[in-house]
Amino acid sequence: MFEEILLDLEERAEKTQRNTSREMSVVRTGKASPALLDNIRVEVWGDKLPLKQVAGISAPEPRLLVVQPWDISTAPAIAKAIESSDLCLQASIDGPVIRIPVPKLSDQRRKDLIKHVKNLAEVGKTAIRNIRRDANDSLKKACKNGKITEDQEKKSMSDVQDIVDRAVKEIDRLLKLKEDDILEV
Repeated sequence: MFEEILLDLEERAEKTQRNTSREMSVVRTGKASPALLDNIRVEVWGDKLPLKQVAGISAPEPRLLVVQPWDISTAPAIAKAIESSDLCLQASIDGPVIRIPVPKLSDQRRKDLIKHVKNLAEVGKTAIRNIRRDANDSLKKACKNGKITEDQEKKSMSDVQDIVDRAVKEIDRLLKLKEDDILEV
């Protein structure tokens, strides 16, 4: 019984870490990265599709993204979606490709991005703490119903805390890496 609870906790904590990492990867750092455009959705063919489904994305230079639409007629819609995003990027259609220069970040923009990334990390940590609460509640309920002993409950709660500590430490590591990336000039 308690093994199932711990396994569920580990799976949910891992999922939360991956989600936090993915959310942080789309935060612009001043370097060109195809991941910057992961959340862009383009209105084409009567639907809103992820940019990755309508174009190839590459970063041939440190400060340039190149988007190559599968269908050239979608280029204006792609450029519009990029420019209307909150990334503050300008897209220019250059023949069969769309070029997106990635400007250097201002000091104020760096501070804003760090604040945003810290908020993303805190949301992830809060989710981990909620998962811990659910696991502990399940353990208490199992002990109360006689499915596990009090000793198993205490040992399992200690294991729960260890899993949570590892997950929070990983989110802190991701935060530190992203802050360093944002502050790099």
